[in-house]
Amino acid sequence: MAEVIGKLEEEALKRKNRLRELRGKRTNEEQQHNINDEEGVAVPKPVFRNYKPETEEFQESMAMDDHAGIVEKEVGTHLKMMKTPIVIEEIDIANLAPRKPDWDLKRDVSKKLEKLERRTQKAIAELIRERLKAGQEQDILQAVNIATSVASTALHDKDNPDDQ
Repeated sequence: MAEVIGKLEEEALKRKNRLRELRGKRTNEEQQHNINDEEGVAVPKPVFRNYKPETEEFQESMAMDDHAGIVEKEVGTHLKMMKTPIVIEEIDIANLAPRKPDWDLKRDVSKKLEKLERRTQKAIAELIRERLKAGQEQDILQAVNIATSVASTALHDKDNPDDQ
């Protein structure tokens, strides 16, 4: 335990010495800075951005910082450019065609319609299954056969109109 206390005291002494050295360096730098100011080293001049100073010595340094004239020239050139008509060489017909008035309604309702379409298909399939179970298999098969035979005869008559 005594060793730990001894180490802590040593660390505290080292810190005190470092702080003294830092304070000494800072006071030396301040003294040198004050000497340089007294010798006549150029002090930076203040920059007046928000107002024009009244004294003549500051007005001279600010005379060339007038950005308002440059901005006015730029705005003037932009206004002249806007007055000239813009000539479009190529016209894209797709961009000129207006959209249908209900395009946004179709976009918004499409998700709901997809759900309803799935339900409709399920209901149709269920009805077909019920009819098949009810014993109407023969009627459906006959109807399908008649429909295919009528379609084939219609195609045959269309291809050979001279036979009639």
